Amino acid sequence: MASPSRRLQTKPVITCFKGVLLIYTFIFWITGVILLAVGIWGKVSLENYFSLLNEKATNVPFVLIATGTVIILLGTFGCFATCRASAWMLKLYAMFLTLVFLVELVAAIVGFVFRHEIKNSFKNNYEKALKQYNSTGDYRSHAVDKIQNTLHCCGVTDYRDWTDTNYYSEKGFPKSCCKLEDCTPQRDADKVNNEGCFIKVMTIIESEMGVVAGISFGVACFQLIGIFLAYCLSRAITNNQYEIV
Repeated sequence: MASPSRRLQTKPVITCFKGVLLIYTFIFWITGVILLAVGIWGKVSLENYFSLLNEKATNVPFVLIATGTVIILLGTFGCFATCRASAWMLKLYAMFLTLVFLVELVAAIVGFVFRHEIKNSFKNNYEKALKQYNSTGDYRSHAVDKIQNTLHCCGVTDYRDWTDTNYYSEKGFPKSCCKLEDCTPQRDADKVNNEGCFIKVMTIIESEMGVVAGISFGVACFQLIGIFLAYCLSRAITNNQYEIV
């Protein structure tokens, strides 16, 4: 049993730890909300890109949504554990943070190692989508049109990729290859975009990869701070028999 004088001295320290951990937990909770929002945005806005990678890639937005939800729940639990000053709950909170950190670390390593396979997968699937393209609106054809309209490109490497497709032999270039909205590619071949989509898509992905890597590294380091604070507060409460008055 710690002496009353020692408990009196350590109480302000524990109170300070609680305050800092509460601020941390709130920020951590906000990151969960952001991940949830990004996952929903990715599902709505980037589904065309994911559909041209592979079937597993279409689950990426759901992974972000699930991760965001877990972080929100974990942040709520951490706030409750800190307010209650429960040593065992804080240890459990630190353990959960460690698990989330390890999962994020493994995901980052896997993404870095297989980044070239992502490029090859996109290129192969885009070529396949062009060969199987039709104007009836299946999801791959819709993805091709969406990308070509958005990035003002045509084909994989350039517009000539379309000349090897069945669609071109029957109907010519698709309308999504047009530079102008009112052009008819069957008659106005000179108004078709010349640049291919693959380089443009990869440029966008590579330009954002550094930002994503930086944010991921920052979030991971931020979780280490939370693990340290939760462990220190739990240990201080246990060693000094801190009681809530």
